[in-house]
Amino acid sequence: MLSEALQTAVRLIYPPRCLLCGGLVDSDTGLCGTCWRDTPFIGGLTCDLCGLPLPGESGGGPEHCDDCLTTARPWDQGRAALLYQDNGRKLVLQLKHGDRHDIAPPAAQWMARSLTDVDLTDALVVPIPLHFRRLLKRRFNQSALLAKELAKRLQLEWCPDALLRKRHTAVLDGKTKEDRFATVLNSISVNPLHADKIANRPVLLVDDVMTTGATFAAASEALRASGARHLCTIALARVAKDT
Repeated sequence: MLSEALQTAVRLIYPPRCLLCGGLVDSDTGLCGTCWRDTPFIGGLTCDLCGLPLPGESGGGPEHCDDCLTTARPWDQGRAALLYQDNGRKLVLQLKHGDRHDIAPPAAQWMARSLTDVDLTDALVVPIPLHFRRLLKRRFNQSALLAKELAKRLQLEWCPDALLRKRHTAVLDGKTKEDRFATVLNSISVNPLHADKIANRPVLLVDDVMTTGATFAAASEALRASGARHLCTIALARVAKDT
């Protein structure tokens, strides 16, 4: 009761505002009606491996996009909440480079909504890791922020340092698909301190953006090698075309 009263008082003093335009909002979705309408949420028929929207109707089983039909995915299912364009891109960049940690809780709500058809029983929530050099520079891991909030919403265990970046890799922006996969190859490993949490257990792997899937693949291969039983990836945003 006291906690609810404090939350009500805080809302009266600091009413919630839209994450994008700063206007007042009356819900926990994080966006006003106009910004919600103009944000590219993913819905309808999607690729079961990466969350990319697909045309047409389901044939009754899992559907896959062209990329996932031609590129082997070392995970079992994949989802994304937004397209990485327009307001979707703005939200990701504000979270990643603008110190907008307030975006993580509502973003986790959107991500959780995209996972409603996935069996996550006893899953461990694991973020894509940053190399310590990049972490020192940025001061936080945006994927870990999302993973923490998502685990809280889904009532699952999470482990922020289950994975480690073994080496510092070049920024992937502007690289071809082949270069992205080559850059991150064998760059991620399981933290030996948490290997027992992963063995024979489903894992929900969290990142802010999926472009080609190279980073998800490197992390998934490390998790597979440590005995993860079922892997599902979830990105806040999905790039519609490889860049």
